[in-house]
Amino acid sequence: MDELRETASWIAADEPPAFELVNPNGHSRAILTCDHASPRIPRRLGDLGVAEADRLRHVAWDIGTAALARRLARILDAPLVLSGYSRLVVDCNRPLEVASAFCTRSEDVDVPGNLGLSDAEKAARAAAFYWPYQDAVHELVESRMGRDVLPVMISIHSFTPVYLGSALPWHIGVHYRLDRRLAALVLEALRADGTLAVGENEPYPVALDEDFTIPVHAELRGLPYVLFEIRQDLLSAEPGIDAWADRLGSLLAKALTDPSLDHPAPPATDLRAPRYQKEP
Repeated sequence: MDELRETASWIAADEPPAFELVNPNGHSRAILTCDHASPRIPRRLGDLGVAEADRLRHVAWDIGTAALARRLARILDAPLVLSGYSRLVVDCNRPLEVASAFCTRSEDVDVPGNLGLSDAEKAARAAAFYWPYQDAVHELVESRMGRDVLPVMISIHSFTPVYLGSALPWHIGVHYRLDRRLAALVLEALRADGTLAVGENEPYPVALDEDFTIPVHAELRGLPYVLFEIRQDLLSAEPGIDAWADRLGSLLAKALTDPSLDHPAPPATDLRAPRYQKEP
């Protein structure tokens, strides 16, 4: 009850919730997540000292991913969890103990509103925005464990075409850490299209100091997964979003039937998540 009251004090009645659950009863074995779906900052935090133009850039969210993820959820008939607020408030895909969870600088943009945050202030933000999103992912995955078909996690991200002055050449990155099964199927399908520059764990590898959602909710359970990074200029308008949704929807629909995904991998042993791990 205290946690609910704290969340209410951060999010006004006319503001959206900390996460959105789309198509919860979808029949696909896939579970979609979108960690950086929104650039919204709650009114309580003002603008965090960040100019409006910068709050709409990639420093605040993954441009195009919410629309792409929604289309994929429809194509696959899959459930989807979207974060409701900007990663400048708290990054829903970072372990909370790392500095970038409450970044004071995002690429070339300072975030004055995050300077000097106390542990209590960080915990309050996490209770309002981070844990509701992560709990929703956990509960969705748990609800689908034990079914005839093993759940598969698909995480949707996007990356800027130019980072700190360097052009990034890939159209799409296909990412994994311990389990390459689904990524291998996706990579084969994407590389068959000779017009695409496809990165394997590029531009950003999945890493324990950078990623929380996939390591905790997929790797700790041994679930197959893939994390996509699509270049943001390809998702800047409806035609591009539709084209990528159709492309990924088609290849994923085929990949999800592959028998290599029917059994869990050995669970990750190099991380812990006490909030979600069952006692032995």
